[in-house]
Amino acid sequence: MFVKEVLVQNKAGLHARPATFFIQKANEYKATIWVEKEERRVNAKSLLGVLSLGIIGGTTIKIIADGSDETDAVEGLAALVESGFAE
Repeated sequence: MFVKEVLVQNKAGLHARPATFFIQKANEYKATIWVEKEERRVNAKSLLGVLSLGIIGGTTIKIIADGSDETDAVEGLAALVESGFAE
């Protein structure tokens, strides 16, 4: 299992469009991936799950992965979040 804390850079957070990019990226990996905000954890490959967290800009989230490509998955998703989704 690999875990990394990431600060959400874009002001609007993970609303519909960036959340879609995030899920598409998560689905490129074989590992099981979760996103955690405070004490709530959801499947990172689920649009409704990610949107239900209500992640806004300036929030710190954890990206957690377990599987054969867990490190690549977490690092790839963290880089996407830190890029601000080009907003």
